[in-house]
Amino acid sequence: MVRKQYQQDGSRLQRETGAIIHSWSEKRYRVALVYPNTYHHGMSNLGFLTVYHLINQRSDCLCERFFLPDNDELSPLVSLESGRQLREFDLIAFSISFENDYLNLPKIFQAAKIPLFANERDESLPLVLFGGVCAFINPEPLADIVDIVAIGEAEPLLPPLLDLLIKTGERGKSLAELAHVPGIYVPKFYLPRYAETGEIVEIIPESGIPVRVRRQFLHDLDQSHSRSFIQTEDTEFGTMALTEVSRGCSRGCRFCAAGFVYLPPRERSLNNLLEQVDLGLCQRDRIGLVAAAVADYADIQPLQQGILARHGKISMSSIRLDSLNRDEVEILF
Repeated sequence: MVRKQYQQDGSRLQRETGAIIHSWSEKRYRVALVYPNTYHHGMSNLGFLTVYHLINQRSDCLCERFFLPDNDELSPLVSLESGRQLREFDLIAFSISFENDYLNLPKIFQAAKIPLFANERDESLPLVLFGGVCAFINPEPLADIVDIVAIGEAEPLLPPLLDLLIKTGERGKSLAELAHVPGIYVPKFYLPRYAETGEIVEIIPESGIPVRVRRQFLHDLDQSHSRSFIQTEDTEFGTMALTEVSRGCSRGCRFCAAGFVYLPPRERSLNNLLEQVDLGLCQRDRIGLVAAAVADYADIQPLQQGILARHGKISMSSIRLDSLNRDEVEILF
């Protein structure tokens, strides 16, 4: 069964461009990056791809991807890159963007033969981390399951997190020190107090543990690319190269979580985006511009013209028509 699953994943790997595969013979900290849904869904997620790229750029780490199988056969669950199982890694990092994917976590732990709840896992098993936009919004639904929660964006969080995990090595010591890293929430050191209605009234930290965990964010988006580092046709947006234009939104719509968890609104410079466009057009002839409201980007028309001048096509993830003028609309068609 393991061989059959790895053969299926291996054929997908052969159809990809941009994957990074490190040798297990080298001494590296091993991270299993799990998207708790299918490959088709996960490989469309820029946050997931960016985390994969950032970890594998380090000389002391390796990162391999895990997804739910396309069918209901959850055993075995092996990494895409080397066919290894979750228990063989040092850290299991879940990237979760949608609350509905919480329902897949028990299946994943069962398939990996790893206890679901943190207090049932010992030193012989990997630490479990929870990140992604669901961690920004509310980490408490998974507080009893995970060891570590990353509150914020990957770019400022990953370096101190991985540096400390690699340095300490020991589970108990790592968690105690991680609790003092900005943006890292270690649930075992906090006691929630509930009202009769089930709402959390307060969360009480252990002595010496920070009272508040502050969300971390990348101040200057130009410091780090976020694009389709891996290209594959086996996903929803396989015909285009995705590029993140901005984070957050200045509109402040009350129904939209993205406008609040990614505050303050930030944009990439035009030069930064055109650099990513050049890389994307080496792989695809269409650039997918990704943002909460792409048309709000200050240099949207020069960006569109820059893509067209490079003989590329344009697709936008989300636009407000009241932000576009006639010329910008005509460029889209």
